[in-house]
Amino acid sequence: MPTVFDWEKPLVELEAKIQELRSFVYEQGLDFKDELNELERKADKLRKEIYERLTPWQQVRMARHPERPTTADYIKLVFDDFVELHGDRKYGDDQAIIGGIAAFEGEPVTVIGPQKGRDTKENISRNFGLPHPEGYRKALRLMKQAEKFKRPIITLIDVVGAYPGIGAEQRGQGLVIAECIEQMSFLEVPIICIITGEGGSGGALAIGVGDRILMLEHAWYSVISPEMCATILWKDPNRAPEAAELLKLTSTDLLKFGIIDDVITEPLGGAHRDHEGTGRQIKAFLRRYLSEVKKIPTDQLVEQRLERFRKIGHFQAVQLEESRVKL
Repeated sequence: MPTVFDWEKPLVELEAKIQELRSFVYEQGLDFKDELNELERKADKLRKEIYERLTPWQQVRMARHPERPTTADYIKLVFDDFVELHGDRKYGDDQAIIGGIAAFEGEPVTVIGPQKGRDTKENISRNFGLPHPEGYRKALRLMKQAEKFKRPIITLIDVVGAYPGIGAEQRGQGLVIAECIEQMSFLEVPIICIITGEGGSGGALAIGVGDRILMLEHAWYSVISPEMCATILWKDPNRAPEAAELLKLTSTDLLKFGIIDDVITEPLGGAHRDHEGTGRQIKAFLRRYLSEVKKIPTDQLVEQRLERFRKIGHFQAVQLEESRVKL
């Protein structure tokens, strides 16, 4: 059965009634056009009321919807002739990250992104979308290859974080994430990063250094997941909704802070309701921003990329009066 959130139930029930009435009218040959139009207007109004007022925690849950498109889905929807490449040439092939060469409107590009599973079997094989060090080394290998052959790089980010297991740490998880961030910063080809679902911690940052950073409307992007934040701050993961509010992790917040460049509007009701519509939206935004970045001369590309990240964040120096403590 499709996953239905609590706040969606009134809409889902109304949509079911509309579909039921449509079937009845069709079978009986009756004319209920006016009644159906009125119900459709009510459904449209209810959709706007629900999805335009989502809380940050509701947006996090939308980003995790089990029917939301994955990286593999977006590759099929947005690109042509994708050829997947495997292995990091050092340890193995991590199925939690997929990447390869594709065509975007006739132009060769390199596409990389974490991949979650659709069922238990696939989730196990893909480590529930949590990349190992070899996954990031594979991503870095493909990015260096893209630079060699002057191909733009597109990263599709949907990962709650890098895998935190002991084996991953022994194989250099933290080091390879740092290497990805460093080397992406200096690649002399256009890089577009699109946060399609979850954008968590170093797992997202490792493939998130780009000339333009775009974000789907109901995605989230943060240094930590709401549950982990609540566990650390209050030792209570049930306070995740409160943490989500404080983290300012929604696309609206991040656009306001200048962390991202634009928000890709999702079909009303979320990407999980309309995969093809979401793919068309991503394609339109990618076309616009890739064309824009490609016009930047190579000698300016890296400097502008570095500058955009230097400007993130603000601080204010405050001079405090020295207090006198009498002993």
